[in-house]
Amino acid sequence: MTVRTVQEPGRSWLLRLVIAFVLAQGAVSMARPAVSYRALALGADARAIGVITGVYALLPLFAAVPLGRRTDHGRCAPLLPLGVLLIAGGCALSGRADTLTAMAAWSGVMGLGHLCFVIGAQSIVARQSAPAEQDRNFGHFTIGASLGQLIGPIAAGYLISERDGAMARTSALALLVSAAVAAVSLGSLRRIEHRSAPAAHRTEQAAKVPVGRILRARGVPAGIFISLAVLSATDILTAYLPVVGEHRGIAPATIGLLLSLRAAATIACRLVMTPMLRVLGRTALLTTTCLLAGMLCAAIALPVPVAVLAVMLAVLGFCLGVGQPLSMTTVVQAAPPEARSTALALRLTGNRLGQVAAPASAGLIAGVAGTAAPFVMLGALLLAAAGLGLRGGRNVRAGTDPDVPEPRPGRRPADRDRT
Repeated sequence: MTVRTVQEPGRSWLLRLVIAFVLAQGAVSMARPAVSYRALALGADARAIGVITGVYALLPLFAAVPLGRRTDHGRCAPLLPLGVLLIAGGCALSGRADTLTAMAAWSGVMGLGHLCFVIGAQSIVARQSAPAEQDRNFGHFTIGASLGQLIGPIAAGYLISERDGAMARTSALALLVSAAVAAVSLGSLRRIEHRSAPAAHRTEQAAKVPVGRILRARGVPAGIFISLAVLSATDILTAYLPVVGEHRGIAPATIGLLLSLRAAATIACRLVMTPMLRVLGRTALLTTTCLLAGMLCAAIALPVPVAVLAVMLAVLGFCLGVGQPLSMTTVVQAAPPEARSTALALRLTGNRLGQVAAPASAGLIAGVAGTAAPFVMLGALLLAAAGLGLRGGRNVRAGTDPDVPEPRPGRRPADRDRT
């Protein structure tokens, strides 16, 4: 097996990747609430919003594993501009759509683009980070997502107005602006991937690892489920908080600020993740934050004042900031080294399965029990993730969990990541 050399200057590749992710995720985070508001302007109800939100994840659900296999076989970087183009096209065409069916279809294209970008980007981080750096680098990488989630809803709330029946026009404008933001990210995608391992070698190795073996690896199922639960919570918050705001009389601009407050708290969490890991360890940190997030999600169903809702969303955002980067590291370190991109793709498949099933279930529940009921469902999902994280954390291989001391600095070159 060929050992990857890590002789590249600094971590400029990671900075450029984070900048591109900020822009791509910002475009998606601006587009998602804009899609909900445009659908409402076109006559959608809570169930239709759930269907449109679910279609966003439908195409990625079937495409994730083939894309992961392709990335294990060769380079990661080509997926990034492809993803940006699909995101921009989906946003722009959603803004031009005048039927709910067309909006659902273009939302699916947007979701496929986001999947391409994320698989490529996560695989680059896994491939170009030493084992001891993966928690930190994945944490920094996901700051890009959080910054995008911070900026996007604020921009959407600023652009969208419901006065005098203008929501259809202003939500379309927000979608066109999000397409332009996505396109700007192309400027940060040059020379991100280091060409250090022969593609033919990766092809030979990755083809030998069946999906079943990856899923049976200790730690992979727990990492996939935790990621599914956390992303479902973030996704339904983004899609359904506007619906809750409509029912409670909260203006779109205020909803945008609340969603961005949640994202800002997530950024704060990831900035202090390394010291939290030193104090608590990965298992305790994952379990505690999922438990608190579950209780807070359920509490959103209560008719609390906006100020209290803001505090709840801030704490919730901090708790949700832990699950994604640590689940990435858990899956990467538990999977066979020659199939890590496929393992990350399986994690994303779980995410997209949650993004299909959770909004559809949320739409059904909202139609029967009211718009706040989906948040109770999210609370139960996160509580289940807390229990699985506690159980699965005991099965992570020794030496890869922050609960186990890192190797001494003098021995670190022997632990370099392999591709």
